[in-house]
Amino acid sequence: MKNIDWKYKKIAIKVGSNVITQEDGSLNVGRMLRIVEDIAVLSKQGLEVILISSGAVAAGRGSVVPAKRTNIVSAKQIWAAIGQVKLMSTYQFLFEKYNIIAGQVLATKEGFSDRRHYLNMKNCISAMIENKVLPVVNENDTVAINELMFTDNDELSGMMASMMDSQALFLLSNVDGIYNGVPGSDGVEIIKEICGDSVNPEQYITSSKSGFGRGGMLTKYTTARKIASEGVDVFIANGNRDSIVLDILRGKEVPFTQLRGCNGRPKSVKKWLYHSDTFAKGAVVVNRGAKDALLADRASSLLMVGITGVEGYFEKGDIIRILDEEGNNIGLGKSAYDSRKAEQSIGVKLPRPFIHYHYLVLNDELRNGFGT
Repeated sequence: MKNIDWKYKKIAIKVGSNVITQEDGSLNVGRMLRIVEDIAVLSKQGLEVILISSGAVAAGRGSVVPAKRTNIVSAKQIWAAIGQVKLMSTYQFLFEKYNIIAGQVLATKEGFSDRRHYLNMKNCISAMIENKVLPVVNENDTVAINELMFTDNDELSGMMASMMDSQALFLLSNVDGIYNGVPGSDGVEIIKEICGDSVNPEQYITSSKSGFGRGGMLTKYTTARKIASEGVDVFIANGNRDSIVLDILRGKEVPFTQLRGCNGRPKSVKKWLYHSDTFAKGAVVVNRGAKDALLADRASSLLMVGITGVEGYFEKGDIIRILDEEGNNIGLGKSAYDSRKAEQSIGVKLPRPFIHYHYLVLNDELRNGFGT
């Protein structure tokens, strides 16, 4: 095949349960093959591809009918344990047709909360790619509990794309994109491109979910907007269309919604923090002077002398929230001291900042994305 000068060199592709499973929950091997074919073409052309695939719980559902005393959480864990084997063995079989080795990566949200675990996961996937092993990522539903679960695999795919410095993320579901109204109504069409606040599609999106998936279009848009704010181009498209990823990359006239990466790409540590707002262990309250310094145009660390209060228990290296004296959330960062040391040192000048600006993200960045 003639080499093509692709716009992107590193992409992540997320496939939803409703794309690769049938009504009875069994795997739709034919549809999986079409997706594998797209990825095989891209891999042979030298692109780095990460596949994030749902479908384990759905694939295992038909194998076991849990006992009446088994609660729904345990039932899903059983289905995931069975279905993940089916899912991965099917992917391996299909990829082997194209001489591609596929490897499994099971992730938990808790694994993103600690910087060391985060880097360990990144290094593992990087090593797989360097050794021509295609990563197939899914949430580890067998051990995840509700409080520590990803909203859905859209969220996981966004965190993976961010972590692995992907240039584009494809969110493939059973719809063609985001519409500017109720699909099928007169005058309603797909929103082709969204950049920043140029369009507000949330008014058109319902929170309903369908089929076996845990997410919906609202979570897709939320993930897409957040990742696009990091400079990644995000495409929401229909995975039931043959060659949809290749067609988009080749510029063909096919339906999809693109959220264009509008801002600059943050540094690695900032990206980790940007996705860590749910992991905060405690909080500190800062005075007006510290608040003004943090919100000024010039980057500033949070010093112990500017802290007036400590909330909750946290250890050195934990992620904590920063509050002003009215209780407003200013941002979050990685603490250089534990909560006990912080309480003992309120208002005191210490040799190291409480949070160095390299490990600090402000609330405006969390809401609106990073600037250039």
